[in-house]
Amino acid sequence: MAEALFKSLRETADLRHLRQIIAGLDEGVILIDPDQSLLWANDAALAMHGVGDIADLGATVDEYRARFQLRYRNNHRVEADEYPIERVVAGDSFSEVVVEVTVAGEDAPRWVHQVRSLVLNDADNGEPACLVLIIQDVSARFEAEDRFEQSFNANPAPAVICRLSDLRFVKVNQGFLDMTGRQRDQVLCKTVYEIDVLRDADRRDLAKARLAEGRTIPQMEAELELPGGGTRLVIVAGQPIDMDDQPCMLFTFADLEPRRKAEGALRHSEERFTRTFQLAPVPMAIGARDGHLLCEVNASFTQMTGYSSTEIIGRPLGEVELWESDTMRRQIEAAIDGGHDLRGREARIHGKDGTAIDCIVSTEAIRLGDDACVLWAFQDITQRKATEVELVEAIEAVMKDTSWFSRTVMDKLARLRAPQMAPDGPGLDDLTARERDVLALICRGCDDKTIARTLDVAGNTVRNHVARIYAKIGVNRRIAAVAWARARGFDGEGVAIEKPVQETVA
Repeated sequence: MAEALFKSLRETADLRHLRQIIAGLDEGVILIDPDQSLLWANDAALAMHGVGDIADLGATVDEYRARFQLRYRNNHRVEADEYPIERVVAGDSFSEVVVEVTVAGEDAPRWVHQVRSLVLNDADNGEPACLVLIIQDVSARFEAEDRFEQSFNANPAPAVICRLSDLRFVKVNQGFLDMTGRQRDQVLCKTVYEIDVLRDADRRDLAKARLAEGRTIPQMEAELELPGGGTRLVIVAGQPIDMDDQPCMLFTFADLEPRRKAEGALRHSEERFTRTFQLAPVPMAIGARDGHLLCEVNASFTQMTGYSSTEIIGRPLGEVELWESDTMRRQIEAAIDGGHDLRGREARIHGKDGTAIDCIVSTEAIRLGDDACVLWAFQDITQRKATEVELVEAIEAVMKDTSWFSRTVMDKLARLRAPQMAPDGPGLDDLTARERDVLALICRGCDDKTIARTLDVAGNTVRNHVARIYAKIGVNRRIAAVAWARARGFDGEGVAIEKPVQETVA
């Protein structure tokens, strides 16, 4: 706009009229005499330098350069002869030179100016009559770009930006480099298809069409190829943006590789669980917590109950009539509904043929995928229960002859306690006749009182005999004495016990 106004007034070269026209422009305008003196500046130019009068800019180009230090956006200082105001005086024509402006004595720049030049020639001799600097304050734009740059680089979400004109990447953040294992120089200047961010995308054709049109690319799954081999599963999306006045596409990514690995690990775990479940020798079943339906049974369960998987899976246990009674079923289901696991619960179930099966039932709450399930384990104790009944009956029968029971039990205990004892050390000949009588009665299961009555002696006499026997054969317990005698073929049976005519208490 400023150039058009200047061109329309070149013929007159009336600076007063120029000043009136350009005073209200948004762009800053500084008029410079060919002798390097600053003639005039509009309010916008003064505001862009933080001053209120042309004198504060400096009377000459040298004074301006002393009051304001310039540097390029890459932090390089602008040398004295490269100042835009010096270049325009030197007759240089330029456009859109971007510089950061710092007030002398300060460290940080206050403004970012985009500067271009214009020369007004004298109509009579063609010599420059007035030199013009046209300035735009682009601080806000570059601050926004700086904020975007900082946010882009600091964002942990992987992202890259490509120019739409040539589809080359112009920016990449650390998140993308970490995710792919690439270096920055391996990404920048490469094209979208050299580092294919849409590889194996489920809607690749749509993404390519949107990219060509510069339109938003919706989220879709893709697999990025990694430099060391292999791929990485991601969700990719594209958003058109402008950078440095160039249309670009911002690609952002969500890393799905941890999810894929977790799903793979879960799948393998479930496969191992299924194999273990099917091969387990313990009858097992998997049921749903809701409704108490069986979802799976193993071979051991089928063998125990006679139900095939097709006959029992998907049916409530009450309908199958697996439990002996509805009362038992309701109690077990109520415990599971209340969030309690069963541990060693005795229950009776019915096989397919109606046979009663005594079991110990245990349950464990598990999850298969997203489903809440119950793992059932059954231990068939039918045979054990029958054996226990038989054992009780046998004991009751044996107890009718307690003396035989005592001798038999003691004999078995002696063999169990000291099966390895060899007939070494003292022998039966080391015992007196009376001591052998006492040992015979001990082997028959008699206690001290019975021995005293049998031998018709006092209890103290029996105890003294027992003590001497223990000392001679090297034992200190009755069962050990019996074991010692058995090892030497002496069980007390068939030994005639003679009662003394009279025996003095030792």
